Amino acid sequence: MRKRTRHHTPRGPLARRRSLGAAAPLALLLSGCVPTAQQQRADFMEPPPMSRTIAASGVKSVSAKGWPSQQWWKAFRSPELDRIMEKSLIDNQNLRKAADTLKEAESAVDIASSRLTPYVETDLSYKQNRYAERGVAAGLNPKVGGLEKSAAFLNPISAKWELDFWGRNRALLDAAIGDALAQAGELEQTRLLLTTSVARAYLRGYVLAEQLKLAKELTSLRRELRQLFETRYATGIEPLDFVQIARSNEEAAVRREASLVAAISIQENALARLMGEGPDVARGLFEGKKQVAPVQPGLPQRLPIELLAHRPDLMAALRRAEAWADRIHAAKALFLPSMDISVSAGLEASVTSSQFAKLGGYLFNPGAMVYSVTPGLHLPIFQGGKLTGNLEMQRADYDQAVDTYNETLLTAAQQVADALANLKRFKSEYESQSRFVQARRAEADLARIRLSNGLRDRREYVQEYADMLDALYIQRGLEGDKLVAAVDLFQALGGGFDAGPQAYEPKPAPETDPITPVVDAVQSLGGG
Repeated sequence: MRKRTRHHTPRGPLARRRSLGAAAPLALLLSGCVPTAQQQRADFMEPPPMSRTIAASGVKSVSAKGWPSQQWWKAFRSPELDRIMEKSLIDNQNLRKAADTLKEAESAVDIASSRLTPYVETDLSYKQNRYAERGVAAGLNPKVGGLEKSAAFLNPISAKWELDFWGRNRALLDAAIGDALAQAGELEQTRLLLTTSVARAYLRGYVLAEQLKLAKELTSLRRELRQLFETRYATGIEPLDFVQIARSNEEAAVRREASLVAAISIQENALARLMGEGPDVARGLFEGKKQVAPVQPGLPQRLPIELLAHRPDLMAALRRAEAWADRIHAAKALFLPSMDISVSAGLEASVTSSQFAKLGGYLFNPGAMVYSVTPGLHLPIFQGGKLTGNLEMQRADYDQAVDTYNETLLTAAQQVADALANLKRFKSEYESQSRFVQARRAEADLARIRLSNGLRDRREYVQEYADMLDALYIQRGLEGDKLVAAVDLFQALGGGFDAGPQAYEPKPAPETDPITPVVDAVQSLGGG
């Protein structure tokens, strides 16, 4: 159980307004000095136990080594799916956007790393000025009144370096690296969502196409039955009720066929978008395709540890929490003294404009050399509560990141459990429906034999054969459900992503760093 202890009760906006009252100026003055009580940060959850869930699923366990592969969709053994997947991974716009965002995060690492090195510049400047004849300078020295002067400055070396005594700049660099790693996880998560979306759309489209073949045959049979009943009604053998039933069955078959055509088009449109193309690219994609072999994947042992922790979204959530932990350290370092040093060295010369030709000679002369060394010490004493507010903001962001990680972990466990339950359900329903199809097929075969022996008319055989096709239609749908459930399981397990955190990898502890007692002492004295 995750616990979070609060040692102080934050005051809401209404309470703060009432407390100010007539003493508002004094309250505002003191609010920046009052130290915040130390509090425990949000705790990371461990991967939840799932042994009973896995056992109840009835799925066979296999070795975790190399399973699932990052190209998990190849387990469906569909060359067409492989082709679509390859194009989607190249041209999908969301994947490109995620890759661009990762580049931005990596650039932020370069910016943060620059804080650890001295800044070195070279300055070259020229100045031309004229003193007023009756100006301030002329009042002090009448000889410069109306004088024009030229000055040149050349500083080959101008450097500034912030001495990172408390590790603030290092913490900011680590935070930027954490953000980049988190974005890398987001990129992998986008890739996983893309591949699973492609697989679902293709498998659903394929199964719908198989069902459409059956629906067309059923429409033809329903039409034949309607014609048979109309003939028998015309001859007085059957009542009108049977004719109306046959007509309604035919119209239902026509509507089913039309809905399947539309559903296939929707899956084709989705695949075209996922491939980064317009709808025409996928039009007619499922015409004449070969059978896709259904797959029921096995599960690795110690599932919560070996695979749940390796989900890309879980990795991204953990790295973001680590980044906020580093920012907490950086916020604490602002309470402490900082020191920097500036160094500059160069040449400087100034002449009157009438002697401009001599400026170069004066500039490049040993006597024109100038330099300065400026150490700086900065000690924050009273910041009106800015530093304390900044620290509390970083702490709140860290707690939110940990809560996001925990919620992502629980969501991952739920998705695995749901996928296992659906796999078990659709496997059982598919097997039951397969036995039902066999029974219907046997009845249709018997009706065909009776028809060939003259014991029954064609109406009975057509009806039995149509009932068999109806059962086969449902079986095809369950086959698709089983395939999609396998895709759901691949997604829930991270799709072969293997760069995530280890199950028992040390988690951040931002309140245990060495400078925390010093910061607490500074706050107790009213600093920040």
